[in-house]
Amino acid sequence: MKKGILALVVLTFALTIAGPALAEDAAQDQKAETKILRKEIVKLKYVRADIIQTLLYSYVSRDGRIVFNPNLPTVLSVSDTPENVEKILAAIREIDIKPADVLFTIQLVLGSEADAQTDAELQSDPIIKELRQLLRYKGYTLLDSSFIRVVNRESALVILGPKAEFEFVLKPDVAGDAKAPVIKTEVLLRQNIRALKRSFAPDGTETTPQPVTNTTTLIETSLNIKSGDRTVVGVSKLDGGDKGLILIISGKIVD
Repeated sequence: MKKGILALVVLTFALTIAGPALAEDAAQDQKAETKILRKEIVKLKYVRADIIQTLLYSYVSRDGRIVFNPNLPTVLSVSDTPENVEKILAAIREIDIKPADVLFTIQLVLGSEADAQTDAELQSDPIIKELRQLLRYKGYTLLDSSFIRVVNRESALVILGPKAEFEFVLKPDVAGDAKAPVIKTEVLLRQNIRALKRSFAPDGTETTPQPVTNTTTLIETSLNIKSGDRTVVGVSKLDGGDKGLILIISGKIVD
């Protein structure tokens, strides 16, 4: 009997000591379950939600969420601890910035081995002077020129030539730091030659000629341009052999 009473006393004492600790653990568990999360709806200006979502995952806790609706590609829904939400918003501010604009100047110059005449505006051009020493062309004529303002990492197309026969496509990618940016540029120059194709009926009579366009790629390359620099992209022989098309461009980063 005494042993039973002693065991009861020991058990009661143990529960008296362990009770507060168990209650504290339970309270902490309940507090963790009822943790308050901060929720934010973020409207993006320059980047899409599907692109930035993956970049932000490193800031998200186990309880956090970053979701978006494909029908609203510029809206993110953020839910996480207040501390993590602040980190996520700070990262968004660094990523969601206006992309650089690049202003290109394009010149199409026709070089000729037979004709020594050079346009007055090209007489003192330092690049033309240098080309005279490198190429066999005696005369240089400006076929066309244009300005193109392009958003960084987007493509732009312009039609050039006295007969609108040239298509010029470029895509810039600004790299490097702000003090010495480099414009990595993909360039494509095509010539479209339009003609009428003769056709004949089964009885041998000629039908109405149909217009066709033959496209030839003259220059396709990529190059690096320092902001403000001007350079020759390439030279392409034209039909006839004694003439060549010279593509000159300059690029400048603008606000």
